[in-house]
Amino acid sequence: MAKALHLSVLLFFGTILLSICQSEQLQSSQAQTLLRIQGLLNFPAVLSSWNNSTDFCNSEPSSSLTVVCYEETITQLHIIGEKVAPLLPRNFSIDSFVTTLVKLPNLKVLTLVSLGLWGKLPDKIARFSSLEILNISSNFLYGSMPQELSSLTNLQTLILDNNMFAGRLPDWLSSLSALTVLSLKRNLFNGSLPNSLSSLENLRVLAFSHNHFYGAVPDFRRLTNLQVLDLDDNAFGPQFPQLGNKLVTLALSKNRFRSGIPSEVRSFYQLQRLDISSNTFVGPFPPSLLSLPSINYLNISGNKFTGMLFENLSCNAELEFVDLSSNLLTGSLPSCLMSDSGDRVILYSKNCLAAQDQSQHPLSFCHNEALAVGILPPIKKQKQVSKTTLALAVVGGIIGGVALIGIILLVIRRKKAKRTIENPPTRLIAENASSGYTSKLLSDARYITQTMKLGALGLPAYRTFSLDEIEEATNNFDTGSFIGEGSNGQMYRGRLKDGSLVAIRCVKMKKSHSTQNFMHHIELISKLRHRHLVSALGHCFECYLDDSSVSRIFLVFEFVPNGTLQSRISDGHSAQSVSWTQRISAVIGIAKGVQFLHTGIVPGVYSNNLKITDILLDQNLVAKISSYNLPLVSEHMGKVGQVISSGGSRNTNVNKSLKNEEKTDIYNFGVILLEIIVGRKLKSRNEVDVRKDQLQASIVADDAARRSMVDPAVQKTCLDQSIKTMMEICVRCLNKDPAVRPSIEDILWNLQFAAQVQDAWRGDSQSSDGSPISPSQSRRQSYH
Repeated sequence: MAKALHLSVLLFFGTILLSICQSEQLQSSQAQTLLRIQGLLNFPAVLSSWNNSTDFCNSEPSSSLTVVCYEETITQLHIIGEKVAPLLPRNFSIDSFVTTLVKLPNLKVLTLVSLGLWGKLPDKIARFSSLEILNISSNFLYGSMPQELSSLTNLQTLILDNNMFAGRLPDWLSSLSALTVLSLKRNLFNGSLPNSLSSLENLRVLAFSHNHFYGAVPDFRRLTNLQVLDLDDNAFGPQFPQLGNKLVTLALSKNRFRSGIPSEVRSFYQLQRLDISSNTFVGPFPPSLLSLPSINYLNISGNKFTGMLFENLSCNAELEFVDLSSNLLTGSLPSCLMSDSGDRVILYSKNCLAAQDQSQHPLSFCHNEALAVGILPPIKKQKQVSKTTLALAVVGGIIGGVALIGIILLVIRRKKAKRTIENPPTRLIAENASSGYTSKLLSDARYITQTMKLGALGLPAYRTFSLDEIEEATNNFDTGSFIGEGSNGQMYRGRLKDGSLVAIRCVKMKKSHSTQNFMHHIELISKLRHRHLVSALGHCFECYLDDSSVSRIFLVFEFVPNGTLQSRISDGHSAQSVSWTQRISAVIGIAKGVQFLHTGIVPGVYSNNLKITDILLDQNLVAKISSYNLPLVSEHMGKVGQVISSGGSRNTNVNKSLKNEEKTDIYNFGVILLEIIVGRKLKSRNEVDVRKDQLQASIVADDAARRSMVDPAVQKTCLDQSIKTMMEICVRCLNKDPAVRPSIEDILWNLQFAAQVQDAWRGDSQSSDGSPISPSQSRRQSYH
């Protein structure tokens, strides 16, 4: 009996020891997996404390690194890298990484943020059958979401923000019935949202901002738990979405909504933040939004809301930010918004309110604009109409009389002018383009970065040249200095006294404008300085003596010595052809130049008629745009006048015109990008369309098909993902629908990604434009 008992005790303790050994073995296996992950991630700083002796399950958690264990098994892994994490090196394999990662099969929470991961998310990510939270944001993952994710039925949170996922949103998302958070912000998704999303009744957060979605928003009234809906910066519309009333945050800015606000919004008693700015909403603004029980942030700016505000309207005392600007509101600002609280921000300019401290339009502007968007004013009594008609008739008579007197005076002046000699002598007028900002310029344009100030870029300060200096620099306009002639005047090469080479453009003007007519344009030209623009160094006016009208304007530009970009793409001359990396650098430079023209000053410069023959290369092969819509030399002086007009806000037609001009520049940029990819000048719109279709077909084909489209001179030196990214953004730029073409920020993000991928595989530590570059950093610059 005693012997049997002894054997039982030995067996019991043996079983315990075996369990302990197995547990230690399991822990050791998972520890090795974590160390393997450390190596695959290229030993990032956040994992510098890990080594063979680390007790992972008992290590101190931090905001950037946490390992959580349950019964000696890792259940949570949080790794958050640096905000500007670079792309992982060329030997990184996302497939190998995930294969290693799934050796932690009991993970419930996986966070891998800003670690430089790149590639297509492998299907085997679905092997985490217990996964409840997946956050792999701020990396460089591309392609579509793998359908195998639909098998993660326990998934409650899916965050894929700040990547390059693309394509339409899949219907299988509706199978993730446990989802409470779905965030896909700042990706390249497109198409309309599937109606099946409305079946995810557990959703609390739905964030799709900064993508390329379009069309109507599905009916989300069934999502009774939804608290955050973020659809900013897409192309949703036109109808206001149908929503439940438990929303806390509703963000719809920068879309294409153009309906009115439905009455149901007034019952959103939990709503704290409402942003519907930068759409074309019409109809009366409901003042009750100011007094919603929980509201603290309200932004309706940049719409066409009408209606009259009154001083005695009530507001929520917790309101911290209100922006009513750029609408068609009349009346008086509610006194409840005019508190002395230093924390509260109230903006209401560019309406027709009775206010002095923020600029307002005259009352007639709001009435006329309301008519333009189909909002009719109330019908007045016939008596009032008659009085108005009588008043207009009187005013019209007065204006007619004044106009008649003006015509008589003009005829007299012209008769006197005929008595002067046929070719009056000219005189030089030296007009100083001041280094400061004139009050006129400040009213029309604002400058948003320090690099735009004078003295930037290593260029001398903008100045006025004398006619003697111009003649000496060009050897009195000798034919040997002549470069060429175009619609914008004659071009000469010159050398200044200090030995520097310059290009001088001579523009003949009609005898109708004085120097004062041009000084505003000169002030603007003096500020158009950027590394990727051929910048002006100064000017000289030559004027008629009799009436001081301008006869000729000489504009002095920096001289760019290395010829055109077009001469450096192959087209049969591969010996001089620039490399693939240099081509990416060039198009990044062109995009930065276009971005400066569009956004460097406000209002921007559009309709730039970009062509590859107008892209010059300096001694360091930095691309510079030599021909852009420069005031004074533009063929469309009327357009230039509109672009830099000083009348405050523009009307609807001008806004639409400028938007079209912006998208025309994007199309022309796409043509240049296409020519750089294929390595030849395209001579017609039809040839561009044919090549674009070929490019589009090769994108969805294989590596060989894509490479066959590339200039033979660089075919063997470019990485497929870099080629594909360049092709994708090129095709989007050439879209026939201007509204679908990407923004210049979107273009830059993609080009810099293509550069980073290419440089990573070449093992470079520098970007393709010669300066250190972080894709994460470029992404943030694009969106903020």
